[in-house]
Amino acid sequence: MSEIVERSSLDTRYESHRMRDADRESRLLASIAQRGIEEPLSGVDTPAGRLLLNGFKRYRCAQKLGMELVPYLSLGDQEATGIVNLMRVSQDKDLSILEQAKFVVELLSIHEMSVADVAESVSRSKAWVSMRRSLLAELSDGIERILFRGAFPVYSYMYTLRTFMRMNSVTPREIERFMTAVAGKRLSVREIELLAHGYFRGPASLREAVDSGKWRWSLDQMQQVPHNSEGCSEFEQGLLKDLQSLQRSMQRVMTKCDDQRLSSRAFHAQANLLTGGLLSQFPPFCERMKEFYDRSGHT
Repeated sequence: MSEIVERSSLDTRYESHRMRDADRESRLLASIAQRGIEEPLSGVDTPAGRLLLNGFKRYRCAQKLGMELVPYLSLGDQEATGIVNLMRVSQDKDLSILEQAKFVVELLSIHEMSVADVAESVSRSKAWVSMRRSLLAELSDGIERILFRGAFPVYSYMYTLRTFMRMNSVTPREIERFMTAVAGKRLSVREIELLAHGYFRGPASLREAVDSGKWRWSLDQMQQVPHNSEGCSEFEQGLLKDLQSLQRSMQRVMTKCDDQRLSSRAFHAQANLLTGGLLSQFPPFCERMKEFYDRSGHT
């Protein structure tokens, strides 16, 4: 049951655990100005006061509009219990994977819960918990700030930039430098993908241009690369199609691997055999691709 509380009574120390979205917050501000806050903010009622866990966009909108009273729903009287309740209610719909990771690490470190305890509490697998802990651990402070202030698409980081770290030995420092150069430019996922390929795989001139703020010039250079296969032999066209299909398949597989619908024992047994075979082919495959990349870039 929600209640009306003074906005000033809410402790916002968990604001850094939630991602910002300026466009969504602007639309919400207009809605609240017309109809008020329709969904209550939520948090935990500790002896030290109310800790807000969910509803920071609504909180900031109320602050901008001078609203001193806001609807509030208590999720319990202990921080850990409130975080667990928030994660159980929200699941994947309201919390991004990085927000889940922040709260998972909070439970593991500050509240000293084990991986098994967190998994059981939020009705997830231990692998789900461990993956989110590892994901947050690989973020530098700079990358985390860029992502949580909403200046760079999480999807692009997860499925474009992390791929470079895993398969091309790109360091987190290089990833952070690229993100810093293009953050807040309102680039599409496709434009970021093109720039990233040029930045990490292209000539030094492209990387220097992006680092110096000339990302538009770099993007224009990347977009001028022809995408049709005119002038190629039938065999060459076939290999280009194979490479395009391989790239799409790799992106689909990486996206699906974390899906919670992958739960049957029969699936995991077969998937383990297949992934084992793939991993055994990775070293020679990567070596061949590097040689081919170097050769095709100098012809």
